[in-house]
Amino acid sequence: MPLVSFGPPPLCLSVLPWLSRLLPSLPPPVRDVDLPPLFRQRFVLSGYRPPGLPLRCYVLSLLQIHNQTLNVWSHLLAAVCVALRFIVFAVLRGGGILGFRLQGPEGQGFSLDAASLPLVLYVFSAVMYLSCSAAAHLFQSHSEQLHDWFFFLDSVAVGVFQHGSALALSVYSADAAWTQSMLGKVFLPGSALLAWSCCSACCYAKLHFHRLNPLNRKFLLQLVPTGTGFLLVIGPLVQRLTAQSWSPAGTMHLLQVALFLLSFFFFSCPVPERFAPGRYDIIGHAHQLSHILSALGTLIQQEALFHDFLWRRPALIRRFREQRLLVASCCFCCLVVCCCMTVVRVRRRGEEEQR
Repeated sequence: MPLVSFGPPPLCLSVLPWLSRLLPSLPPPVRDVDLPPLFRQRFVLSGYRPPGLPLRCYVLSLLQIHNQTLNVWSHLLAAVCVALRFIVFAVLRGGGILGFRLQGPEGQGFSLDAASLPLVLYVFSAVMYLSCSAAAHLFQSHSEQLHDWFFFLDSVAVGVFQHGSALALSVYSADAAWTQSMLGKVFLPGSALLAWSCCSACCYAKLHFHRLNPLNRKFLLQLVPTGTGFLLVIGPLVQRLTAQSWSPAGTMHLLQVALFLLSFFFFSCPVPERFAPGRYDIIGHAHQLSHILSALGTLIQQEALFHDFLWRRPALIRRFREQRLLVASCCFCCLVVCCCMTVVRVRRRGEEEQR
């Protein structure tokens, strides 16, 4: 009777050392007292990844339990869901490739579809902010320089998503009376200016104020512009949500507003960890709750915009004119460039001050 061996085959013996070098073992999480203040979070005492490891270690920490695990996965999965849901919607309900339309008698060639461009830009901004947030929390412990750069990028993405939401809501979800009002006419320029101001203020605060001293940095330079931007973004929904008639899209808009308000609350207040430091280090601290609520709010907002898009798509060109929609879309792209240039400028100024 032949013997059965349960040992690894020779090929595995030659591959395992190579895998061990490629996938190094991760050090266990450390406590806050073992880290520089920049990498700490108030009232979170443990579960930190040590700084200075190779980048691949932080990538592999996706599979490790630490105090940023839920922050990364909540927005990473939400970004994938937003992108996949948009692809399914575009194929099954949107008529193909949203943002473009077929030309010619035989359907050859493409041209821009102005009616769907704001929706495409919204999805782009949502995927951008969710992905940048996940990347910032994944690599934040590597070094001070990388920490700043990734959170600068996160600030750009938040500003872009703020204006992307404003653009889509004003085109697809606002009532005609609101669109023709004075607020409706200055809404998009004001939203772009506020989104750029929010990005600039967050970058300045991140560079010049200590993470553990949030009074100036967080409340004055982060929460005030972000909160003001959110109030402006939901402006197109106010008249619609206070109307007598309700629809599935209106219910989803109300739900996403409630979720974003709750997310803003937990982003602003370190609850519940403030009342039990160390107890909610891995699961349940405020920033994790803020991430989960904002991810759910984004998914619901996307569904509401899909409903509004299908409802109002036939009359959009007549209502807004194609040129106006194209100009608004170009302004969105200009905002992205301005925010990126602001980040580069703020970072260079910070490096000059450190010399």
